[in-house]
Parts: sequence; C-alpha cells; structure tokens
Amino acid sequence: MKLADHLDVKNGHLHIGGHDCCALAEKYGTPLYVTSEDRVCGQFRRYQRALSRHYQKVQVLFAAKANGNLAILRALAGLGAGADVFSSGELHLALEAGMPAEKLLFNGSSKSPGDLVLAVQKGIKVSVDSPDELRQLDAMAGAAGTVANIAFRVNPALDVPTHPKIATGLATSKFGIPHNEIPAAYREALACANVQPVGLHCHIGSQILDIEPFTRATEVMVRIAKELADMGVNLEFIDLGGGLGIPYHHDTDSAPTPEDYAARVVPVFKAGIEACGITPELWVEPGRFLVGDSTVLLTRVNSTKTAHKRFANVDAGFNLLIRPAMYDAYHEVIVANRADALETTVYTVTGPICETGDILAHDRNLPPLSAGDIIAVLDTGAYGFAMSSQYNSRPRCPEVLVRGDKEALMRKGETMHDLSATMERPPWQR
Repeated sequence: MKLADHLDVKNGHLHIGGHDCCALAEKYGTPLYVTSEDRVCGQFRRYQRALSRHYQKVQVLFAAKANGNLAILRALAGLGAGADVFSSGELHLALEAGMPAEKLLFNGSSKSPGDLVLAVQKGIKVSVDSPDELRQLDAMAGAAGTVANIAFRVNPALDVPTHPKIATGLATSKFGIPHNEIPAAYREALACANVQPVGLHCHIGSQILDIEPFTRATEVMVRIAKELADMGVNLEFIDLGGGLGIPYHHDTDSAPTPEDYAARVVPVFKAGIEACGITPELWVEPGRFLVGDSTVLLTRVNSTKTAHKRFANVDAGFNLLIRPAMYDAYHEVIVANRADALETTVYTVTGPICETGDILAHDRNLPPLSAGDIIAVLDTGAYGFAMSSQYNSRPRCPEVLVRGDKEALMRKGETMHDLSATMERPPWQR
C-alpha cells in the first residue's frame, strides 16, 4: 500500500510524523485519533502556493466543519488561514483560534436569528442563502446600528461526480440561490439600508476527483460577476468554495492536486474578472484536502470471529467514524503493530455499536489477527471526530497531536461522567 510522506513503517510498526502508533496507543489508550500538525500545515502551504503562482490576491479559508479542533484551527491561523464557518459554534472556535473576523465567512442554508445577530456583532461576512435571510439580516444590522457585509451563495445547478449526500451544487440542492436569480437578489441587497454586498460565493460539493466541475462552476461565477459589475456591485472577493478530493484508495484512486486545480481554474477566473474590469480576492474553502490524510484512528481488536465470514471486532465504531456507515466510504486499514507482516487473511472490521451497519472496513486482506492487535484506520482527519457522537452511551475518544518530535493531547477523552453531565433530573423524579 502506498503511504503518504508523513506515514511510514519502522521495525514492523506504523509511524505517523515519526511517532510510533503502537506506543501512542499504549500511552493514551484506544480508540485514539492521532494527527500530524506538520502534515496539515504542509498541505495548507501547498494549496496557498499553487494558487498564488497564478494570482496574487488569494485567501484560503479552512472549511471548519471538516475538523473543528482548536489545535488544528490555531495551527492554520498561524499560517494566515481564514475559515468557512457553518454555525455559531464554528465561528466562536475560529475567533478563539486567532482567525481575524475579516477572514471568516458565515455560510449555511438555515441560519438562526441568533446566528445572524452574532455575525452582525462580530463583523463577520455572511454568505446569504435566500432573500428571506437577506431581509432578516438587514433588519438585525439596522437594529444594531451597523452595516453587514454579505455575499450571496450561488447554486450553479451542476451535476458533480461525488456521493449524492455531499453534492451541494445540484439544482435540487438545499443550498444557495438559483444562478439565474442571483442578479435580482443583488438588486434587492443594493436597495437595503443595512447590508453591503461585497462578495459572491459558491460551493459545489465534496470529495470531487475531477477538475472539470470546478472550471464549469468558475465559468458560471465570472459570468454572474460581469452582470453584478455592470449593476455597480463592488465585488471585493469571489469565493469558489472547496471540494477537492483525496485518494482514499491509496493504490487505485487518482486525485487531482492543488497544482492541477490552480492550473485549470485560475486562468478561467482571471479571464472572467479581466472581462469585468475588476480585481477581487480569490477565496477558496478546502477542508478535506488540508486535514483528511493527516490523521489515523487507532483501534484495538477485542476479539475475532468466524461465521459466514471472518470478523475482527474492534473498540471503535461508527460513533467515532460514521463515514463508512453514512456514505459507504472506504478507508484503508493497517495492522499498526505488524505493519510489515504478510496479509494472508480476509477480515471485515466491525465496531462495538449495536447496529448491523457498524462496519469500518469490508473484506480486507490483513495479517492473521488476535485480541490486542492495533488497527490503524487511515485518512480520518476530515469528518472523523467532527461527526462523532455518544451513541450507545460511549464516551468519545481522545485526540493526540504530533509535531516534530513532540506529542500531546489536543482533546481529552470523555468519561462516563461526561455522558450525564448535561442531563437534568425533572422535579417529579426527585
């Protein structure tokens, strides 16, 4: 199996960022998420560098929904990243991590009044998803005696090659305003007293392994930008979203690189804005590409069983990594304590959750397993812990960050007390 640069095998053990996964599992227990900060930072620099070679006014926003750990956000903030935030919680975390308000964009199709008030209070740009939301925001900004800077989210009505649940630019998607209705939305915004349209935004989906949909979306965006420029809208930025995929099947997937993306997309963007006579910032929102392969989930084999097939029963389930159950997603798995052993036996790796669908990996060739072996599930840095839960009353596991020769907790594991810490006893039960 091909491994990324930050993963390697030494003395039969899988290492991440030079750290022995088995030693980390023994020290911190399992299940355990382990992330390489160096990998995250390297991926960010690569994305920024690829775009900046073609256009100087670039701002990379991290899609905070992919991984909301403060340690990750702080590392990216230190490199100049902003964030695409999708909730008041993500907004608070981004600010706490040191990301300046002007580098944040509050996105989402169903923002609450509290969300909009917070955005106004903190001076966060809002990607408006409907005329109704525009009117609410205008009223809230007026009540606060300020002006809210906005973009509108464009639905470009593009079919993209990804899982239907993460294709967000379809004509049938819940996200955004149909592209042909965008000029009317901006006319209404220009007539508002308390909002200022300064941007244009779209996002077509996630885990996309073809550049063509991104170029088509960019063509739609610059066409709309020309109409808006002719209307007198001063576009300070055009946000093309994220969605660049990673190769989850290490030996077979062919994933485009940031260099591929920049070489195809930025020339379309530049030609479009030159036709408009404007020079806005180019914003992008990578999430998965920055953090996806930075992380492994370490899980211990509880038992093995042979029935209609051979099972390896482990201590991590879809409460910690829901992607295989939710999206039929594929993740490579390695026996971390025997990473160079011959893979002679087929196992299905199953978790401890009381659901038939709690399967992390179907029919994988692995060395013969026994209780106590450590299995590493690769590429779990995006939408891993971020989508975890306490289902079956299982406390969520700790997260460890490694950088250079250092390692430390970046999230403590929950305890049994945490399961009931926010629960209240109704008066009639006392």
